[in-house]
Parts: sequence; structure tokens; C-alpha cells
Amino acid sequence: MKTLKLVVLTFLSIAVFGCKGEKKEATDQENTKENVDTTANQENKEENITKTIEFALEPKSDSKVSGKVIFTESEGMVNMVAELTGLDEGEHAIHIHEKADCTSADGKSTGGHWNPTMEPHGKWGAKEGYHKGDIGNFKADASGHGNITFATNEWCIGCDDDKKNIVGKAIIVHQGIDDFTSQPSGAAGSRVSCGGIIQ
Repeated sequence: MKTLKLVVLTFLSIAVFGCKGEKKEATDQENTKENVDTTANQENKEENITKTIEFALEPKSDSKVSGKVIFTESEGMVNMVAELTGLDEGEHAIHIHEKADCTSADGKSTGGHWNPTMEPHGKWGAKEGYHKGDIGNFKADASGHGNITFATNEWCIGCDDDKKNIVGKAIIVHQGIDDFTSQPSGAAGSRVSCGGIIQ
């Protein structure tokens, strides 16, 4: 009889501790799932953060061309909106240049076109190649007002990728048209307006 009681008690102990072990394992799995979900949510939130840089463009090369530029990054896309005044009527080139240094009177302190991938100059998206700073041309009306919008996933604002990060570069507006052919910069003429892309 004592042996039977001992067997029953042993069986009950195993069953109780086994259930506790199952509960602990289930709790551990739930905690792990919560941690994974939290990490995924944080990564998604970081991807969905909107970053914005807004700055003025100042006249260069004895021009009266000024304006403002807004860069906005959201969900992996960077949108640029530039608005200018004081331009001659017609088309003008706009590019991203290497350095956010607009100190020289002619705008040449910004260096050449931003070209981190070492491609030839060309029209944006050309299979022959193009600079990451080759935005293109836009039109100014008879009153000297012009604007351009541009969007790409090949730029970022303040990320760790030097081939995409536009911070520390400059926007340059040229007197003439980018012909998308002449090397290294499209023969767009003098630099008439400049603004540094600084966070």
C-alpha cells in the first residue's frame, strides 16, 4: 500500500513540475516574441521618421538669384522642392555639388558635381552614367521665377551611406542649360546661386 502511495505521489509530482515547465517555456516564448515585435516596431518607426532640411539660396557671380530649397525624406524617398527668383527667363541647370561651402563670390568653393560613384556626367537615370548630383534643368518665367521638384531613393538625409548622404553638399543653380553631354559638368555656365545642405 505504501508503495502504491509512493508511486502515485511521484507521478503527481512529475505532472505538476512538468506543467510548470511547460508554462515557463510558454512564457519564455511569449517574452521572446514580444522582444522581436518591439525591435521590429522600433525599426519600422525609424524607417517612417520624416527628416527635413530647409535652407536659403544666395546670389553668386554678381547675380540677383535667390530662393529656398526643402529636402524631405520619408519611407526611403527624398523629395526636393526648389523655388527661385531673380533668374533670366529660360532654362537653367541645378546640381548638387561636393561641399556645403558657399563662401566664394563665384560659388566655386562648393567644388565640382557630387559624384560619389565616379560616373560620367549625364542626364539622371541615363544608362551611360550620371552623377548623384545631376538633377537637371528647370524653367524660369518672364518675371524670373522658377521652381523644380525632384524625388529619388538614391539620396538620404544624414544616413551612414556616403554614396547617398546629401548632408554636407551644396545646391548650385547655373546661368545656363545642362547639355547632359559635356564633361565633367554639362557646360551650364556660371554659378548664380548657392546654398549649403546642412542639418
